Amino acid sequence: MENTKLGSDFSELHFAEEPDIQVTPPGPESMKLLEKQKELESSAVSYPRSTPLAIDKAKGATLRDLDGNIYLDFFGGAGVLNVGQLNPVAIEAVEEQLENLVHALDFPTRVRTQLAEKLLSIAPGELGDGKVFFTAPTGSDAVEAALKLAMFNTGRSSIMAFQGSYHGMTQGALSASSGRKFFEDYQPTLPQTHFAPYPYPYRCPFDADSPEECGEKSLNYVRRMIEDPHSGMTVPAAMIVEPVQGEGGSIVPPDNFLPGLREIADEHDITLIFDEIQASNGRCGEMFSSELTGTVPDIMTIAKGFGGIGFPLGAIIYREELDNWKSGAHIGTFRGHQVAMAAGLASLEFMEENRVNEHVKKMEEVMLSLLRSEEPDMKYVGESRGKGLMIGVEFVKDKGTKEPFPEMAQRVQELAYKKGVIFELGGHYSNVIRCLAPLTLTEKMVKNGTEILIEAIKEAQREA
Repeated sequence: MENTKLGSDFSELHFAEEPDIQVTPPGPESMKLLEKQKELESSAVSYPRSTPLAIDKAKGATLRDLDGNIYLDFFGGAGVLNVGQLNPVAIEAVEEQLENLVHALDFPTRVRTQLAEKLLSIAPGELGDGKVFFTAPTGSDAVEAALKLAMFNTGRSSIMAFQGSYHGMTQGALSASSGRKFFEDYQPTLPQTHFAPYPYPYRCPFDADSPEECGEKSLNYVRRMIEDPHSGMTVPAAMIVEPVQGEGGSIVPPDNFLPGLREIADEHDITLIFDEIQASNGRCGEMFSSELTGTVPDIMTIAKGFGGIGFPLGAIIYREELDNWKSGAHIGTFRGHQVAMAAGLASLEFMEENRVNEHVKKMEEVMLSLLRSEEPDMKYVGESRGKGLMIGVEFVKDKGTKEPFPEMAQRVQELAYKKGVIFELGGHYSNVIRCLAPLTLTEKMVKNGTEILIEAIKEAQREA
């Protein structure tokens, strides 16, 4: 793209900067399609259960349903729509690519080469001199590729993952995910996967007086698991970790945690994998969330937001010394989707030209300051936290005991939806309202959406 700069505050990218609810959702037209979906599709469909929404059209960080209601989208397709629905810069690149080539397996093309060069140019530290491998277009497959590469290079088969983690739904990725609801019906998953406590400052798994002490005790636990001959595990091929946990509840670990893992991995020749699928591409105010502490992994997984406007695109970036795979060691028919690559490249250029990361940091300050200023009057909010536009609000029955209150989170989500703002639920106990909004929403949209969330919290509190 010759010119990817808008030179504005992003307001023209959206239908509006506030919700417009004309018919109490779900309206009659939406209900028709929701019922038809139940008739035709699997019972595994999930999101319309908590947010009964039938989408007609979208633009930027706004959605319009079949009844004409306009919503602020603070869900962002689970963190996929980083530059917003139908971003004109990405759409122009898509239309241009559609006239030339759509599918090319892993044969070289101009857009593929340009995207690989761009990814290495923005990769942190030594990864900039590494290699890119385009996987099938899901985060799960990127994780599968990363685990296989680590096992191949180390000759080991065990994996260390962390409590609160989510890495995907395929067999290997699921094995490294800690959520019981995801794996309990599908045992056995891969053997020799071991979970260590993630330093969750609000609910530290250890007795700690500060986030830093929580991080240190978590690191000591990891070290003991690896070094104690009777820990019950062998030295792992890899440690896989989210630099900021997503589905676990928008959990930001203490600053000493990732550097400490890097040190332990180096001491024991363990491949350190950072799962950046949800928290990267500007989501946390840096291109990669690991840059918050300046820690560089051996392998990094990317997907979700790297398709920019919802196109599926997955990859791993890894150190050059790990590049000893045989041809065809990890394959996938759709790992060369040229249109997705064009959208991803244009989106990255758009973000750079429009300084989206700086904008995201400002929006973090706006949203968290509004939430935290109201926390004394919100008796069921235990903590508001996050980085960038990966914000979580955790609900508890009592601020002293911190007993989880998932029913309150669900009710707040429902009320916010009826008022015109879409949020996701997450957290260890499904008690966290999560914001994964497109990064291009305006300051006015952030304020409007956050104020509606606060209204929903106070209304739910009055009902309790």
